[in-house]
Amino acid sequence: MTELAPGFLWGASGAPHQIEGNNLNSDFWANEGHIPGMERSGDACDSYHRYREDMQLLAAAGLDAYRFGIEWARIEPVPGMISRAELAHYRSMIEAAFELGLTPVVTLHHFTSPLWFAQEGGWLGDRAVERFRAYAEAVAPILEGVEWIVTMNEPNMLAIMVGMAQAMRNHQPAGEWQSPTVDHEGPRPPLPAPDVKIGERLIEAHHSVREVLREHTTAKVGWTIANRAFVARPGAEEKKRELEYVWEDLYLAGTRGDDFVGVQSYSSQWVGLDGIEPHPRHPDNTLVGTAYRPDALAIAVRHTAEVTGGMPVLVTENGIATRDDTRRIAYTGEALKHLEAAIADGVDVRGYLHWSLLDNYEWGHWEPTFGLIEVDRKTFERRPKPSLAWLGETARRARN
Repeated sequence: MTELAPGFLWGASGAPHQIEGNNLNSDFWANEGHIPGMERSGDACDSYHRYREDMQLLAAAGLDAYRFGIEWARIEPVPGMISRAELAHYRSMIEAAFELGLTPVVTLHHFTSPLWFAQEGGWLGDRAVERFRAYAEAVAPILEGVEWIVTMNEPNMLAIMVGMAQAMRNHQPAGEWQSPTVDHEGPRPPLPAPDVKIGERLIEAHHSVREVLREHTTAKVGWTIANRAFVARPGAEEKKRELEYVWEDLYLAGTRGDDFVGVQSYSSQWVGLDGIEPHPRHPDNTLVGTAYRPDALAIAVRHTAEVTGGMPVLVTENGIATRDDTRRIAYTGEALKHLEAAIADGVDVRGYLHWSLLDNYEWGHWEPTFGLIEVDRKTFERRPKPSLAWLGETARRARN
């Protein structure tokens, strides 16, 4: 491979609600109980209790970084009541990573919020930024020694989810639940674009929490952005730029003053004169209905570097929903070749974290499998797939 940045991270990612289980005080858990077609997360992968085993498998494969999240709904189940036991739990996770030689990449908010926060207006509430800042102040003491902190996961996707939740409060959802990340019945109409006003509120919250983290930690601070890797049809370049602003560039502008930006990429989409084109039906489409586009990762990091003026990039999610692990290896191998070409051209990439470590709960659905490790949902037995060893060996070769 092209020479990588010193300390280049190789690892995998997960999110608390998707793997921990029984996130009882969260807004998403509450929705799982009454929205038609939404499967329950339940015990999920029971990683709340089995996190050390998960980290051991990651480290044993030869990987050296693990991105995981802290769940706000556990830390602050009611306003102002901070659980010391939960703070200790997440500190234990951080220390387990250190013991196993893993660099923890810690996310403070990964889509889910306390139910009480949602009930008082959520991210559109008058006290939203104040509430998020107070949560960060409570968590900051357990982050000692952590080098990488993500304030918020995919604020551009979160803005869509906030908008959808707002619409649901006014009207009953029509038909069955369809996760914003799953398109397996496709093609469906394109997702609504993120509301710019919601995006601006999330940027305000990000900057406020970044300030807290700068005061209390020595970590690099940033957030992660879902990159659609738009490609323009002939004559649609202006439409592409217009869509890039509302989908990505607003949030990339919000990284000004950050230490890094997380890039999250899975597929690419065409933009025509009329806007985003739905993924066409094709035998190669993934389990979430997206096109098989490993080249999307390089499109994503190049666009991010261009918009941010060369800010350091950490690939915080990249993967494929498939039952065929040989296809996962093929996709990831191709994506890494494209990433290598972008690095050779000068994009400052600091690490690659695969999505995901485990087959997990995909925001209302259990069918899509992204993991390097299969999980038996009854016994919680972990069964590493060949792709885990393959990625570990790829990391070893890259270090040598």
